[in-house]
Amino acid sequence: MKSEAFLSEIRSIEALRRAVLKKIVIEGRKIIFFLVTDLTYRRSDVDAAAALSQKYVPEGYIAEVSVVKSVPSEEGVRATVLELLHDKFPAAAAFVTPGDIEVTLNGTGGRFLLSVSESERARFAAADVLNVLSDELSRRFCGGWLGDFRRIERAPQKIEHGGPPPAEVVLAPRFFPVEGFEAIDGAEVENALCIADLKGEMPLVTLCGELVHLDERTTKTGKPYFRLTVRDSSGVLTLSYFAKKATVEKVRSLAAGTSICLTGVNELFNGSFRFTANKIDLGRPPEGYVAQKNYLPVPAAYTVVHPEPCSDLVQADLFGGKPLPENFRQGKYVVFDLETTGLNHTPAGGNMDRIIEIGAVKIADGAITEKFSTFVACPVRLSAEIKELTGITDDMLIGAPEAEKALADFYKFCDGSDLVAHNVAFDSAFVRHYGEEAGYLFNHRLFDTVALAQEILRLGNYKLNTIADHYGFTFNHHRAFDDAFVTAKIFIELVREKGEVPKPFSTF
Repeated sequence: MKSEAFLSEIRSIEALRRAVLKKIVIEGRKIIFFLVTDLTYRRSDVDAAAALSQKYVPEGYIAEVSVVKSVPSEEGVRATVLELLHDKFPAAAAFVTPGDIEVTLNGTGGRFLLSVSESERARFAAADVLNVLSDELSRRFCGGWLGDFRRIERAPQKIEHGGPPPAEVVLAPRFFPVEGFEAIDGAEVENALCIADLKGEMPLVTLCGELVHLDERTTKTGKPYFRLTVRDSSGVLTLSYFAKKATVEKVRSLAAGTSICLTGVNELFNGSFRFTANKIDLGRPPEGYVAQKNYLPVPAAYTVVHPEPCSDLVQADLFGGKPLPENFRQGKYVVFDLETTGLNHTPAGGNMDRIIEIGAVKIADGAITEKFSTFVACPVRLSAEIKELTGITDDMLIGAPEAEKALADFYKFCDGSDLVAHNVAFDSAFVRHYGEEAGYLFNHRLFDTVALAQEILRLGNYKLNTIADHYGFTFNHHRAFDDAFVTAKIFIELVREKGEVPKPFSTF
């Protein structure tokens, strides 16, 4: 039966002109059409509807019509909108409370307004939330229904964590003793600074490492100077050295691989710091010396991305009520997903792609409790393929926090938790690389929902949307928070089926 043609004929009856087909029930040789209307009707209207319905049932069956008068209320429509969001757009529902939904009724249906921030509006628009909600309301209530957004500015809803924040720690620069010193310029050298710790203004400092490259150049006035590249176990630096007449030949004779000392200043020049050497001597680090990594501690407070409370109202015990294992409830997990400018996740592969969005949720006591979501500023323009895949545009990244600041807050959000992702090796490579650039060591235990699903489920493939379909979860694919939210739901159900916390995929 074609429902549109059926309703078109039913609505030709004046009292049923806004009728909605609620359901169809077959009882033996009888087919009952249940209609809902918000207008007053008579028995003759029901009989007329039954007569029209008869031609839509198979031969040998009798059509009956049951009509119920229903007038929608603002509270009923608001509750239905919330129900539809939780059912069809669970990640989007995390951003909406009953107070964010305004309903206005009129004689032919009504309209609803969703109060959302600008970033949430982009998420909702990409998922076509308004049209889906309007269509569903038109199926459940008489008349036509239209939806729209109302833009609001949300103040960050910070989550209070017990206890005073840890004191900020300023990392001490790393020095090592210089061995085998031989004077060329004759600087006074005992200790050298690790190249990676050359930061800020330093009036006089010595570096020591292997000469990688030496290139002689000439100033505009005809004086020779050198561009050098030197490396130690912490980093690589290219710098300038302005030669003296007494030492220029000795410097020219330096070969790649020679261990040298460079003494000079690190000073601000054209808006950035630059190291210039005024003395070069011979010297080397101690035999076998390797600079230990110097990582920042967990930040004392969030600065640009503030986590907010988050829950999944439809998650609990939907799949047979099998309890979650106790050791899972006792743990904390951050389930995360990234959107990036491409697929290159290793520096060895050339220019590594960049993070443009981070989405994450925290699982505690077996339930989703917090959310973390942010765009990340990107110095390169997005490709047409990435815009098409994610729905993210260059304009959406304007004003977003820099990667260093976003990852500092994400590092704090992950403190004390294991990390979970779908194909975790990919996302963790970006977090590790850019985390280290920002000074943070992401060395958490990792869990992979791909590997866990392959162990437990028997599916044709193990893509995120395939596993989500298996569990009946709907989401807006290829947006970081939505993917993280549904991955968290999947992780909880996979652990529920396994009956224990799986072995970690690895650590970073």
